Amino acid sequence: MLAAVRTFAILGVEALPVAVEADVSRGLPGFAIVGLPDAAVRESRERVRSALSNCGFEFPLRRITANLAPADLRKAGPGFDLAIAAALLAASGQIPVASLERLALAGELALDGSIRPVPGALPMAEAARQAGLRGIAVAARAAPEAALADGVDVLPLERLEQLAALARGQWSPAPVAAPSTNGRGPALPDLADVRGQPSLRRALEVAAAGGHSMLVTGPPGAGKTLAARRLPSILPPLDREEALEVTRVASACGRAPPPGRLCERPFRAPHHTVSAAGLVGGGNPPRPGEVTLAHRGVLMLDELAEFSRRALEALRQPLEEGRVTITRAAHSVELPCRFQLVAAANPCPCGRGTEDEDCNCSPLEVKRYRTRLSGALADRIDIALAVEQPSAEALATGPGESSAVVRDRVAEARRRQGERLGAGRVNAELEPDALNPRGELDDEAREMLAAGHARLRLSGRGNHRVLRVARTIADLAGAERVGAAHVGEALTMRRRAPD
Repeated sequence: MLAAVRTFAILGVEALPVAVEADVSRGLPGFAIVGLPDAAVRESRERVRSALSNCGFEFPLRRITANLAPADLRKAGPGFDLAIAAALLAASGQIPVASLERLALAGELALDGSIRPVPGALPMAEAARQAGLRGIAVAARAAPEAALADGVDVLPLERLEQLAALARGQWSPAPVAAPSTNGRGPALPDLADVRGQPSLRRALEVAAAGGHSMLVTGPPGAGKTLAARRLPSILPPLDREEALEVTRVASACGRAPPPGRLCERPFRAPHHTVSAAGLVGGGNPPRPGEVTLAHRGVLMLDELAEFSRRALEALRQPLEEGRVTITRAAHSVELPCRFQLVAAANPCPCGRGTEDEDCNCSPLEVKRYRTRLSGALADRIDIALAVEQPSAEALATGPGESSAVVRDRVAEARRRQGERLGAGRVNAELEPDALNPRGELDDEAREMLAAGHARLRLSGRGNHRVLRVARTIADLAGAERVGAAHVGEALTMRRRAPD
């Protein structure tokens, strides 16, 4: 007898439909799984066999073939266990197959028949809705996450026996409530901790208001890392659509946030030993990297010059386009990565800086160290700021404005950008043709921009980034047009470490 049920495979951050076909026929007893399965899927045979036996079902001593279609899509992970078990029960006549026709199944089976959650509950639930299915059955622990998808019933299962009772019409689960996407997560480190660095605090505020990427160069102890880790505290919380995007990515990677933290922006800070594939994604099948895990949040790269050149150069497309495309022989995957980069670096190998009398770095060593960040990548960073160690007197001053105060100004500036550009968009996403210097800038501002362009030898991309930052500074000031003061401040934020 033949039976088929629906499930999904995760590729990148998307859920692709998979039909699990089970055939129980005469012949020597055996259990084969075909359809390009990986080792974890092939091992499903033993998990399904033990789960059926330990739950009181009959495991057919006949020739069993389970086909995962389409056969040219690589299947990975244990998420097919529940669908394979259901198809086998239906093919052997132990549950009615008609009851599973408009239902998708996703879960890992334990040997005792309990059902464990698998990555991708939210993308699978959304894919089930798009496929016109009535609902999706998942592990009970993954049900609240799947319930974030509107328009599809989520059926939480604890054990395999519940699936059989559901198929026979003997049991119906209670509705699952979706977690709230409103509010704010736990308290974050406060910007008030950053003392003696007014220019750095200002740059952080501008970066947060416009979603700009940022590079801070300075000696150890200048507060670079301290400030960078406080950027998330001045960003507004995610709205519902952004929270769903972030949760969808995290879910596909098996890192779904707890229900109370759905509105929290992701913060990723990989070690400098990360590979290019770990940073931007890769593998076969392709897996998201740190830039995708930081989608709609912050990616912090501390000690930027210590990262491999290959990993840093891989950031060009994500920074420019807000997405990364990974191409393999059989398929191509596009991953979202609209993140905010904040990086910190020392001015030279010893960290003191060439102007310090204790610095023993040769000019060649300094040049080699700084060229680890290529000009092409540096040109894609909106704000580049050089800082020095604060004096004892500056550190002894009282705390500055708290994150809550700065966050209110940032939220107001983003509100203005949303009215001008569309909901959810920020100035960092502006295309060159979206900023008209003649319409946005007054005469004095245009003259200052032209002088700064010549003095700093800006590229066309660099010129556009100055305009983006100036527009954000004007938004923070509540100005309709960009003035000379806004352009002047933006030009000071294109200054890297002294040569």
